[in-house]
Amino acid sequence: MRKIILIIAVFFGVLACKTNPFTGQKVLNFYGNSQIFPMAFAQYEEFLKEHKVVTGTADATMIKKTGQRIAAAAERWLTANGYPGYLKDYKWEYKLVEDETVNAWCMPGGKIVFYTGILPICKGETGVAVVMGHEVAHALANHGAQRMSAGTLQQLGAVAGNVAIQDPEKRQLFNQAYGIGSQVGVMLPFSRSHETEADRIGLQIMAIAGYNPDEAAELWRRMKEHGGAAPPEFLSTHPSNETRIRNLTEWAPLAKQEAAKFGVTSFQ
Repeated sequence: MRKIILIIAVFFGVLACKTNPFTGQKVLNFYGNSQIFPMAFAQYEEFLKEHKVVTGTADATMIKKTGQRIAAAAERWLTANGYPGYLKDYKWEYKLVEDETVNAWCMPGGKIVFYTGILPICKGETGVAVVMGHEVAHALANHGAQRMSAGTLQQLGAVAGNVAIQDPEKRQLFNQAYGIGSQVGVMLPFSRSHETEADRIGLQIMAIAGYNPDEAAELWRRMKEHGGAAPPEFLSTHPSNETRIRNLTEWAPLAKQEAAKFGVTSFQ
């Protein structure tokens, strides 16, 4: 069984090696933009049809303005670091949706939604830039495609185990152990690593866009106060608030140093 899983992982790993431009690391991703983006754009349009989009308000304008600045900063960084044209297939769009949920998200290809419920925690444009930078970073790093790739491998591992194990009782035990083990030991840490990576990339991009990266840790302090009790970090898709606050505080000076390379030394 282990040999089967290893062969599958190696096979797809060879096919799937792509480089994250922000980290220089090889990542698991065997879905191209031409496969992912059309699906994401279609889902985005369906979502907008089913929800109340806020237009013509100061908040809606702020969301669009902040998103445009963040996207422009990302393009500046990518072009300066040897990735011109990296964003050619992205179709940026920024919508504010009437919903009390404290959340925002960016789909692969640059389709972004902010819920009105997160605005009180953002407390203005710089706070919005913290969230926007993080969400845009997920799209820039192709985290959605990576999660799909990891999910496919997880499913293939389960199939391989069920094919290899003939005894029904042992197969049942394998399925239980594999389900819990692969989720807690692989998929959740994988998700947390994406969140941490998006925090760091987003901090850098917001600084290049002229927003103060020191505000990121402050926003997560407010998020912590609002959120109440949370599950243990090892059982969560996201790092704990304490971990994020510590990381963002440590990385803020580095983000300012990166922004200085682009002539940005004062921040909003």
